[in-house]
Amino acid sequence: MRKIAVIYSGNAPHHRTFNEPKYRQYIQELIYFPEFLNTSLESYDVLIVPSQLNEKLLLESKEKMNDFAQRGGIVVAFGPQPWEWIPSQKWEDRETNFWWWLEKGANSGLVLTSSEYDLFNYITLSDATWHQHGVFWPIEGTQKLIITEDGGAVLYVDKVSTRGTWIVTTLDPDYHFGSYFMPATERFLDGFLPWLANGEI
Repeated sequence: MRKIAVIYSGNAPHHRTFNEPKYRQYIQELIYFPEFLNTSLESYDVLIVPSQLNEKLLLESKEKMNDFAQRGGIVVAFGPQPWEWIPSQKWEDRETNFWWWLEKGANSGLVLTSSEYDLFNYITLSDATWHQHGVFWPIEGTQKLIITEDGGAVLYVDKVSTRGTWIVTTLDPDYHFGSYFMPATERFLDGFLPWLANGEI
């Protein structure tokens, strides 16, 4: 099983999500964000960077996260991520419709592009569908897993920008599960964390 560390803000949604026993079993350490720059990552295979983090600390930590990836580490970025700290990041902010499913003939606008990817042995597109904050436009060589109908990436894997792997998504399951809001986010985490620990990446 891969050793997973999570940057921890201490806010209420993160506290609930990352201390939930069924998720905590996959996490070796919660690293309090103000202490992150002084914490060694050498014993970890995966670093989860949650949504809703402090912008100043996030940008100050950019180099350390990149170094972790350059050593072959896996960095997971939950979104949205409008600040430029992800390698080759091309973010497009879009208006969020929180209640699209209440509309007549509702369509999420999301498309699964790589159904053969191992993650989708653990989750379905429905498990990754709640709302959108924006999209990424990844560079050539990355693998888009979930996109919008116009081709923007909602979830992609980047193995070309560094010697490691970046799993980047606009989705924010950590925030919504921790806020008791959006049932799909629990299904997403139920599959995503076991895949992150044991699946083929």
